[in-house]
Amino acid sequence: MGLLDKIGFERLKVGLSKTREGLLDKVTRLVMAKATIDDDLLDQLEEILIGADVGVDTTMRIVESIKGRIREERYTNADELQFLLHDEIQRQFANGSSADNEEPVDLPSDNPYVIMVVGINGVGKTTTIGKLAHRYASAGRKVVIGAADTFRAAANEQLEIWAQRAGATIIRQLHGSDPAAVAFDAVKSAVASGADVVIIDTAGRLHTKANLMEELKKIRRVIGKQNPAMPHEVLLVIDASTGQNGLQQAKQFGAAVGVTGLVLTKLDGTAKGGIVLAITRGLSLPVRFIGVGEQIEDLQPFDRKAFVDALFER
Repeated sequence: MGLLDKIGFERLKVGLSKTREGLLDKVTRLVMAKATIDDDLLDQLEEILIGADVGVDTTMRIVESIKGRIREERYTNADELQFLLHDEIQRQFANGSSADNEEPVDLPSDNPYVIMVVGINGVGKTTTIGKLAHRYASAGRKVVIGAADTFRAAANEQLEIWAQRAGATIIRQLHGSDPAAVAFDAVKSAVASGADVVIIDTAGRLHTKANLMEELKKIRRVIGKQNPAMPHEVLLVIDASTGQNGLQQAKQFGAAVGVTGLVLTKLDGTAKGGIVLAITRGLSLPVRFIGVGEQIEDLQPFDRKAFVDALFER
């Protein structure tokens, strides 16, 4: 592991500290109170996993798999439970959709890679877009940001600041303009200027509001008029602290605009980081990025192995 990788891993560990306290510390106390693995211990493990928002279905898969391995491989000591749990969580990620480093990095050279970003209010969409723009610009990519949240003036002001920091071009129109028109202009500008990446912001909306979801569909359709392959990526930003409600958001946004990947923010502020596993298993959607802090570097490409290792390493 190189120096930069180690720094990133340490940031990840710090960001997952609350989840670690809610999961690993409880498992450690459970193991210390038991000499052998028995049904009571496994029942308590079940409760701990559900409490960490791993989800009922995924929890049952993990516990049943552990039970099977105990029978077949004859694990008996309670202190072996942490190893089994670490191993089984890795397996569940492997059986889900999130492979290591699923960040879209292989960008096409003949046209801009268009990323549409959606989500409800307050999940950190604008900050995520700014950090993504900085990430791609730092890698030598020419970035255009489409400020298609035309209802919230503060969002555009935030994006202006992020665009300046990243050296990105921002395309915006007057407050209250048609969001689809802004998205169209952003892509058109990117094509004309030879930009590599276009990131389209959208207004936050409740996933239960049909008329607002229709607006997202329109934005997607209008972008696609320039190239049917666009947008190449539809990222749904979810606040990790919302827990299982994030599953419902993903289902609703997925049905409306065909979400292709997830960004889970604010993992550093919750003890329920198990939602990452619940979403991966429950929706078969890749987690592209996770947010584990306020700094630019705290938006990290999701690496399932690093995530689980950081969760279990003190």
